[in-house]
Amino acid sequence: MSTTVQAQGSEGRKAKPDHLGHVIFITAAAAMGGFLFGYDSSVINGAVEAIRGRYDIGSAALAQVVAIALIGSAIGAATAGRIADRIGRIRVMQIAAVLFTVSAVGSALPFALWDLAMWRVLGGIGIGMASVIGPAYIAEVAPPAYRGRLASFQQAAIVIGIAVSQLVNYGILNLADGDQRGKIAGLEAWQWMLGVMVIPAVVYGLLSFAIPESPRYLISVGRNDQAKKVLAEVEGKAVDLDVRVDEIEQAMRSEHKSTFKDLLGGRFGLLPVVWIGVGLSVFQQLVGINVAFYYSSTLWQSVGVDPSSSFFYSFTTSIINILGTVIAMIFVDKIGRKPLALIGSIGMALSLALVAWAFSANLVDGKLPHTEGVVALVAAHAFVLFFALSWGVVVWVLLGEMFPNKIRAAALGVAASAQWIANWAITASFPSLSEWNLSATYILYTAFAVLSIPFILKWVPETKGKALEEMG
Repeated sequence: MSTTVQAQGSEGRKAKPDHLGHVIFITAAAAMGGFLFGYDSSVINGAVEAIRGRYDIGSAALAQVVAIALIGSAIGAATAGRIADRIGRIRVMQIAAVLFTVSAVGSALPFALWDLAMWRVLGGIGIGMASVIGPAYIAEVAPPAYRGRLASFQQAAIVIGIAVSQLVNYGILNLADGDQRGKIAGLEAWQWMLGVMVIPAVVYGLLSFAIPESPRYLISVGRNDQAKKVLAEVEGKAVDLDVRVDEIEQAMRSEHKSTFKDLLGGRFGLLPVVWIGVGLSVFQQLVGINVAFYYSSTLWQSVGVDPSSSFFYSFTTSIINILGTVIAMIFVDKIGRKPLALIGSIGMALSLALVAWAFSANLVDGKLPHTEGVVALVAAHAFVLFFALSWGVVVWVLLGEMFPNKIRAAALGVAASAQWIANWAITASFPSLSEWNLSATYILYTAFAVLSIPFILKWVPETKGKALEEMG
């Protein structure tokens, strides 16, 4: 790349878009996949005990029904990048919207346990696709000066989806007089909980027709004039569009369609930067965050909290999750990715240790003693807060930014797949682990939070303020 193009490109990266509101709309529409990701992931929280009773299954089988969607998520995450490179980012969003819609209807009207599991796998594939295409698309359309904050929309949408699912579950439970299997218009309450997702799924599909294709994809298929129109929309007319297109083209000329083979190298099979991405994804899950969103109602009921209150605590946890995400969105571009991750790791380790201590107490009349009960509630909410203001946002931002152009799609797919596999391992193991020893389970999550600290310090790069074309 010439010095002149580099200089002009650098100036363009600092430009403010003419219509920032339009850029925010595009980002929010793309992040609707994140909303569905959060909603579909956590809505099962309200149905766990009802499914156990409806099909008369034990903890191991129940865990597989809850966790099986994550297998679909790993498949969706692994394939989304390749599909997006072939048919475009918008088409992948539309495929995901269809999968979410079909899954919602099927999950609400299952004939048996096996087809409930099948519909959840389909929804999981949609989740996996949304987990990859959301941050990738946003990173490609966002002006560099705003990219960290706009990339945070994905996680914001996820946590809002989680909160809305818990609010809907709480509302439906009250309509059914506190009975998860109570009938509403001929269907059991838990079926309504799973079926309501059809509404945001259809909205996501409609929004995908209202936003432009990624300029990088358009350039890759020779539609440069359309790419310039999109760049003018999102980066401002003051930007030299020819220079920006040339900058992207030159970066793309040095790359080829990324495949898994491109990720191989180094002493341990994969390139070091890919291992870092995998490590970020895995640590994000191994601290046990999704236990709070898949099993919190069951968890609180197991230590003596009544069902209605347990659903309420699931909702308040989701509100804390949103608050933490807003804090991260404010600071991710100001203080950087690594400092936020470190703050979160330390806070999570301390909070999880307190939860482990509280759950080590002997139950009195089926309930935790008052002091331990209060500590468990406060520390569990603190854990979610520290996760949300750090790893919840930072991992998605880093995964959208840290890989070199020539391997970005394939590397993002591998990292996201690793995240879903780790998520599955935690989700599938929690019911059995908690029956064995709930306190020891939280000690395990604490250990992973502690181990994430040296991982950040030694290996995680800082990507604050860099353009995608500078990653190498």
